[in-house]
Amino acid sequence: MIFNISNVRVAFARNILVQRSLKSALAGLFTHTTSPLFLALDDVSLEIRDHEHVGLIGRTGAGKSTLLRVLSGVIEPQEGSVSVARDKHIVPLLELGIGFHPDLSGRENCYLAGSLLGYSASELDRRIPSIIRFAELEEFIDEPVKNYSSGMYARLAFALSTDVEPEVLLVDEVFGVGDEFFMRKCIVRMRRLMKAGTTTVFVSHNLDFLVAQCNRLIWLDRGKIIRDGNPAEVAAAYRQADGLASAQ
Repeated sequence: MIFNISNVRVAFARNILVQRSLKSALAGLFTHTTSPLFLALDDVSLEIRDHEHVGLIGRTGAGKSTLLRVLSGVIEPQEGSVSVARDKHIVPLLELGIGFHPDLSGRENCYLAGSLLGYSASELDRRIPSIIRFAELEEFIDEPVKNYSSGMYARLAFALSTDVEPEVLLVDEVFGVGDEFFMRKCIVRMRRLMKAGTTTVFVSHNLDFLVAQCNRLIWLDRGKIIRDGNPAEVAAAYRQADGLASAQ
């Protein structure tokens, strides 16, 4: 078992989910009003086993990214339990470039972020040439990443995170990392990792990709699991419900 979560509940104050005006923020300092809570996850229980490929689907705000962050340990739930296999190398691809320092070069950031992923300097010495080639940044790798375009930044981060061959990969909608050709390269790499046995959990709005690549889909809505099972069946039910909602 990789993940086992039971009766998990995560709630956020609504005022941290929206941008507040300076006037309302100052008013809050003196009124001491309690902000209403938004239930991002509501009594969620599930298990994810070794070598599974799981897709998380649902409309915006359904709780998909929150669930992924609970699995990665970024968010600790207010209620419920989370059990994670500590003997597995888990790499979260939640936000491309997390751990990068803008004043360091691309090469230096590979060493910095790679060390945060648990790799030694000698291991990174061996891997970095292939990371640079995959990211197609040979001409710019020794430039500070603050000078990179958003696409260059994301390509380097994706190349680094997937070159390290994780046993478990948590992916939050990161395929828009460049032009169409590079995106196809990313998908090919993801398929290779999955075929090699990497356990994967995806958040994506690309239903066709998830149905083709995953052996399980979990449909979330308003923080609850609506359906969990065969990808084609769950996707069909989701599309039908989404179509009915849009027609109303």
